[in-house]
Formats: sequence, C-alpha cells, structure tokens
Amino acid sequence: MYTEKVVEHFRHPHNMGKLKEYSAVGKVGNILCGDVMWLYIRVAKDEQGRDVLADVSWETFGCTAAIATSSMVSDLAKGRTLEEAITISNRDVANELGGLPPIKMHCSGLAADALNEAIYEYMTKEGREIPAALQERHEHIQKDMATLEERYKVFLDRGAAKDDASAAAEPSCS
Repeated sequence: MYTEKVVEHFRHPHNMGKLKEYSAVGKVGNILCGDVMWLYIRVAKDEQGRDVLADVSWETFGCTAAIATSSMVSDLAKGRTLEEAITISNRDVANELGGLPPIKMHCSGLAADALNEAIYEYMTKEGREIPAALQERHEHIQKDMATLEERYKVFLDRGAAKDDASAAAEPSCS
C-alpha cells in the first residue's frame, strides 16, 4: 500500500516538533478525515540578501500519509527561497515519497497547503506584496476550510437533533 519511503518518513520523521523561534505558522486541516497540520517556518537572509526558509518544522495529527507528507514537505522546503518554496506542490511531495495511494493524495495537498499558509502569514506580517499565485492558493484554502467547517457544523447539528429526538422519545421517570 505505502512505498518504503513513506514508511521511512512515518517511522523516522524529519523536522518534527514546534520550532522554538519561528517567523510564521501555517495551519490546515481536513475535519472530515481528521488530519490537522501545523507547519512552522523560520525565515532568514541568505548571502545574497534573499529570504530563505532557514528552518521548517511541523506538528501533525493524522495518519501515516499525513505524517510522511509533513516530514517530506519540510525536507523539500528547508533552505529554499520563499519564491522557490511557494512552487512546491502536492505532486512534488507525493513524487518525492515514491507515490501515495489515490485515497491518500489529499495528505500531500494538506502538506503543501500548510507550507503555503505559513509563507502567506509571514509575507502578510511583514507587509510584503503577496504573489498572485500565493494569494489565489490562500483564497482557495480558506474557501475549502470554510466549506469543511460548514459541513462539520451541519453534521454536528444533525447529531444534536438526532440526540434530542431520541431523548424526547424516551419515557420519563416520574
């Protein structure tokens, strides 16, 4: 089911944990599958004065693929300029892991989204101009998150209504 590289990144994840000092964090999740990712970046200047991801780490609650893709995206992003890191896609993450089962491809998307959200947060905090592709990606991520949150709310409301109906149908003890 999983490649050896996926299993290796799951068993021995790279860059796991919260950075003590970070410039920004990208928070994404899929409440339908339960995966939640926080990706931390520390931005510094390189020799040419460019902003680079000097350090990248993550905290993920999720399945094998979620852990492995978090590990891989951190490896792919570390040391890259912001412009280079923005181009890292879910396919890049999955390909570097030797592929993912189709049902687990959303995990590579979450990992790439977390990276994009961290960079977006950093650029926003710094008052930087947001590249069009990053702005578009951020808006798409926010729209997806809002849709998922609404679906989750409907799910919870249905459960509450079902519980209320069950409680009303139970005979009361007098």
